[in-house]
Amino acid sequence: MFMGTTPFITVRARRPLTEIEFCAWVAQAVPGDRLEYHRGFLVLDIFPMFARLPDQQRAELARLGSRAFWAAERGLVHLVQERTGPDQFAYIAVARPKPKAAAVSLSALLLAEQGQPDHATGSSGRAAA
Repeated sequence: MFMGTTPFITVRARRPLTEIEFCAWVAQAVPGDRLEYHRGFLVLDIFPMFARLPDQQRAELARLGSRAFWAAERGLVHLVQERTGPDQFAYIAVARPKPKAAAVSLSALLLAEQGQPDHATGSSGRAAA
């Protein structure tokens, strides 16, 4: 039986994504889904001296970049850069399979990070001292 290749399709937002929108995508994405969450040169785009963005947009982009790295550290996504031109990159998150042993939802992880109680489990997300 012949098995053809499936092209990778990357979703690119029409406007800059927010951290919340990125988290929503991570929560619903199936393995292999690809999301371009930024196009430019991220480290320079969030640096005040080089950024051409207003302070509020630069701060939101910094939060988005941090959240993408957070999701990668927890094994929820792979982070990929694709060069699109000189000093220009597409920053892409590729959804990974959700851990089977994970009994905790993405929202519970986010609440635990902020130290807020998860009403579903009654846990505050903070370790006992």
